[in-house]
Amino acid sequence: MNNPANTDNPLLSNAVLPPFADIKAEHVVEAIDTLITRNKACLEDLLAANDTPTWEGLFAKIESFEDDLSKAWSPISHLNGVKNSAELREVYNQALMKLTEYGTELGQHQGLYNAYKKLSTSDAFNALSKAHQKAVENSLRDFTLSGIGLPKQQQEAFANNSKRLSELSTQFSNNVLDATQAWFKHLTSPEQLAGLPESALELAKQAASSKSLAGYVVTLDIPSYLAVMTYADDRALREEIYTAYCTRASELGKKADGTSAAEFDNTNLILETLKLRQERAELLGFSNYAELSLARKMAQTPEQVEAFLLDLADRSKAMAEQELQELRDYASKSGVSELKPWDAPYYSEKLKHEQHEISQEALRPYFPAENVIKGLFTVSQKLFGLEIQEDNTVATWHPDARFYRVYRNIDGKPQNIAGFYLDIYARENKRGGAWMDECRVRRNTGDGVQLPVAYLTCNFNPPTAKLPSLLTHDEVTTLFHEFGHGLHHMLTEIDVAAVSGINGVAWDAVELPSQFLENWCWHPEVIGLLSGHYETGEPLPKDLLDKMLAAKNFQSGMQMLRQIEFALFDLRLHWHYPELNPVDVASVLNAVRDRVAVMKPPAFNRFENSFSHIFAGGYAAGYYSYKWAEVLSADAFSLFEENGIFDFESGQRFLTEILQKGGSEDANTLFVQFRGREPNTDALLRHSGIK
Repeated sequence: MNNPANTDNPLLSNAVLPPFADIKAEHVVEAIDTLITRNKACLEDLLAANDTPTWEGLFAKIESFEDDLSKAWSPISHLNGVKNSAELREVYNQALMKLTEYGTELGQHQGLYNAYKKLSTSDAFNALSKAHQKAVENSLRDFTLSGIGLPKQQQEAFANNSKRLSELSTQFSNNVLDATQAWFKHLTSPEQLAGLPESALELAKQAASSKSLAGYVVTLDIPSYLAVMTYADDRALREEIYTAYCTRASELGKKADGTSAAEFDNTNLILETLKLRQERAELLGFSNYAELSLARKMAQTPEQVEAFLLDLADRSKAMAEQELQELRDYASKSGVSELKPWDAPYYSEKLKHEQHEISQEALRPYFPAENVIKGLFTVSQKLFGLEIQEDNTVATWHPDARFYRVYRNIDGKPQNIAGFYLDIYARENKRGGAWMDECRVRRNTGDGVQLPVAYLTCNFNPPTAKLPSLLTHDEVTTLFHEFGHGLHHMLTEIDVAAVSGINGVAWDAVELPSQFLENWCWHPEVIGLLSGHYETGEPLPKDLLDKMLAAKNFQSGMQMLRQIEFALFDLRLHWHYPELNPVDVASVLNAVRDRVAVMKPPAFNRFENSFSHIFAGGYAAGYYSYKWAEVLSADAFSLFEENGIFDFESGQRFLTEILQKGGSEDANTLFVQFRGREPNTDALLRHSGIK
């Protein structure tokens, strides 16, 4: 089952870690073609030789050659996100189409389905571990959701549907990236950016220099966009960048020279995506795509999810209305008779500073990225007994990216159990946002255990000529969030790839470890580990810490409703599509806003056109998962509030019951085993300051 010998193609080397320095665009399609062809042949040989299928004789061998394919695709997919180029994009798209077709073919392979079914009803199945059984059961469920039971003509329709949806997802993502990069504003004097802190001015200066321009450049990349929206005194500039940002990838989008950027318009892609998702659901016997989406989640029905979201909204709305009125009253003192969306972040920051004498910028000098990373590793050591060491001998894709090895004391000796790449700075040709992805998955290879390896990616301010990378406290929590995902992937002790780490975990539980780890960012004991002024090394002073903690729930009602708005829009769009057809996406969003929002955006806002989570990510009819998992994470953290935030016994319990078990058992079962009871929303509302 080894990879075909090809010394010229690094993607076929089956290397322990991706050989990033050697990977070129011309390697991509050849590698994927070669491995798909080999895997198909291996599968037929295996099925022919396995009249009585067993785990070792069939499933384990299929897992092995599928893992080879994953290991080749992983660096390609990652580079497409962090080092995008026209050349790479072209071969990425070609390879993705081949993988989509292959995945559909596997999902509808009658012989493989029959073999797994035979295995699941055999005596040998009952002797397998929970993880092995869950992997087989999940595979049988996924066969059903891949159209295994459909007549041949409908299977072909399903395959075409899958291929087109994959194309649309990639195009949506590309359009958002291209639209984001197509707009920037060149400014010649610092007075035009009055109000911006030094770190943001340095970033704008660096952006101008990278475009061979004098002065300053602001862009739609998140560090630049948020700095202008939060601090720029020039209201017209805030309105201009807000308009550019919220019309990205729409018919109203603009380029830097003011001309139309409508070639990146995602409107028709959204409509086609929704239509194809509905067709997919109906092919599989579901009434709508929301029902299909929930087939792999903890939540049972769309009605249950909507009730959950509306309950949170109703319990938060009075507080949010009060917060908005307070903001309007405050802005009116500065002569703003009507608060606009481009005013809200600016006056919110000023109001927070007036009430609590604190701002994210006042905190930034105390959170150099290097200090935060070091403190994060210390927290991991105290909770889970980890030792994390950088290995600068490992090749990466950019000088900003680094590689670390994770060690844990096992039987009295430190053992290397995992690794991860860390790439935290924003730059051109890098997709915005923050994410964790798999590089290598833990599994039993027969020659030993393949260690899990993660990619951890963020988009923070890079160092400049004058300043190191300095993080806001919001960015500190983002880093902890992604590292929580990484721990879920890396600390698993499950050796079956299909349910190892985050694999096989219900999508609405997958955010549990990430949101759980964020809680440590708010504790004085931890802040002391994370902070150290970039000039003096002084930890965050107690007065600033007290103010930061007092401001923790500033406008938390409004923030809660904003997330519920996105989740409810996503749910209803996919749930009610049949009766909405032909669908008016903006009308669905406006109806949700009428129900839950306290501040509505202007008519030209095209938020949905860059909502990559649901149109280019894995969150379609599942964005509610953030809030669902936040209930779990807040409730899980309440155990540490009872026992102490560094209570090692509680940390080991979370490690053994949640992190190490991955997707090998039902998510709710694992939570109950950890917490000793069913989850409830009390801790989330308490943490948010919502009564």
